[in-house]
Amino acid sequence: MDWLERIAKLRQWTRSGTRAPHKPLLLLYALGRFQADADGGLRYTAVEQDLRGLLVEYGPPNKTTPAYPFHHLVSDGVWEVRTDRGPGSPGSGVRDLRETGATGRLTADLRAALRREPDLLGRITRLLLDLHFPPSLHGELCEAVGLELEPGEVERLSAVRRQRDPRMRELVLTAYEYQCAFCGYDGRIGAVPVGLEAAHVRWWAFGGPDETENGLCLCALHHKLFDKGVLGVGGDQRIMVSQRFVGRSPAAREHVIALAGRPLIGPQPGSHPVAAAHRDWHARQVFHGEPRLPTAA
Repeated sequence: MDWLERIAKLRQWTRSGTRAPHKPLLLLYALGRFQADADGGLRYTAVEQDLRGLLVEYGPPNKTTPAYPFHHLVSDGVWEVRTDRGPGSPGSGVRDLRETGATGRLTADLRAALRREPDLLGRITRLLLDLHFPPSLHGELCEAVGLELEPGEVERLSAVRRQRDPRMRELVLTAYEYQCAFCGYDGRIGAVPVGLEAAHVRWWAFGGPDETENGLCLCALHHKLFDKGVLGVGGDQRIMVSQRFVGRSPAAREHVIALAGRPLIGPQPGSHPVAAAHRDWHARQVFHGEPRLPTAA
């Protein structure tokens, strides 16, 4: 059985690039728990809060419940659920899952394959990350679900991934004249830019093209906050800062909160600004909460 192919084809509700990472997040969480205890099960009432936290942190802005993937992942052949009454999920209702003692875990065949092939867990993890999340979040997501991977386990799987354009970074950094579009940071070591990255506005995993009109040159801090939904770009090409972000230090106020309402820096004349379709996708699928009002000067 080709587990990578099966996991790459997880059934998810999707339309017009809508993010639905519920099943991938549950599966990553289950892999982390398998690594810690290969024979243990995940009782819904014991993991509900953990799963809800992952959905809030790494899911789309719309509210959802961890009961949905806990029940529906069974249909993909990688997850099984049993209750106090025996095998089978009681449904996707939160009360049913709680009151029946519903407990889930990876299927017996998948657990056997993970024991038999030591590198399979890392390959599945990399596949899930590449297909559903931007690279800036991969490391912290592994930490969040308790996955510890060896360096050899995280090699990219070119056979199952659309190839990226290696020129993307240079094209985007050049378009923005090697400075962060949010704060203007332009650090170098000698002639080499340092701490500057090409951020996809519409994530590559969701059809975002490797083109300058889908890119922003951002410093490492603002790239991470952009992918986490703390920062966004409004229809007037001005920076949005989520009201969910809380920071009391002078650094937080200066480097994040004070950005609200500022115009983007760049791109230079002749380069395409962020396309409205990609900007709108990020606002709908990534940016969390309502934007802050600009701070008084």
